[in-house]
Amino acid sequence: MTYVSFLESPVGMLRILSNGKGITEIKFIDYEGPDDPDIHTEAAKTQLKEYFEGLRDRFDLDLLPDGTRFEQSVWDKLNEIPHGSTCCYSDIAEKLGEPSKAQAVGRANGKNPIAIVIPCHRVIGKNKDLVGYAGGIERKEWLLKHEGALLL
Repeated sequence: MTYVSFLESPVGMLRILSNGKGITEIKFIDYEGPDDPDIHTEAAKTQLKEYFEGLRDRFDLDLLPDGTRFEQSVWDKLNEIPHGSTCCYSDIAEKLGEPSKAQAVGRANGKNPIAIVIPCHRVIGKNKDLVGYAGGIERKEWLLKHEGALLL
C-alpha cells in the first residue's frame, strides 16, 4: 500500500509517499492530488512545515529510499552534511573511500528520492557553483539561502 500527503511549500508543491513503514519519496510536483496519509507522511509534512518556518534544522523520520548499495551509501553521507553547510561531490567520494568516484556520487545524488530531508541540495560544484539539482537550481538556491549556507 502507498500512502500520500501533499505540502504546498515556499519552493513548490511536495508529494510525500510512504509504504506504511517509512518515507519512500519526497518529490517536487506541479499538482496536488487527493491525500491518503499515514503517520509517516503526516510526520514528514509536519517536520517539513517546521523546517520551512525555520523551527527545525534536522529531521527525525523513518526513511526507506530505494536504491543500489552505492546510492544508499551516498545518501547516508548526505545526511551527515550539517544544516547551513555545503560540500562538493569529491568530498563525498573521499568520505566513502572512493576518491575517483565523484561523478558516480553526482549521479547517485541526482537519484535521491527524498528531497530536502536527505539534503542533496547541500552538494555543490568544486568551484562553489550551484550545479545539479533535480528540483531545479532556483529551488536549490532558495534552500541553501534558507539554511544560511549561501549568502548571496
